[in-house]
Amino acid sequence: MIYLQLFWVYLKIGLLGFGGGYAMLSMIQFEVVEKHAWMTMSEFADVVALSQMTPGPISINCATYVGYLQSGIWGSIAATVGMVLPSFTIIYLISMFLEN
Repeated sequence: MIYLQLFWVYLKIGLLGFGGGYAMLSMIQFEVVEKHAWMTMSEFADVVALSQMTPGPISINCATYVGYLQSGIWGSIAATVGMVLPSFTIIYLISMFLEN
């Protein structure tokens, strides 16, 4: 199922990617272009250019756009949630400890 694949790929990238959005681009490129062949390198370059032009973190914009190209709105939601979930969980747990 493509939604689960999108979620899992971007969950791994969100969990293991350090150094900001530009540092994650090589991980995204490996997964999207080389491993799963969801798009060509030329299409990925267009995604990166579009992600740079839109406001917000480039890695999340890239995840949203790749998910949308693969399976529409639900694909973009799955990819975006997968990318954001690790950071959100870590920050939420930290805030729980700091609250006490």
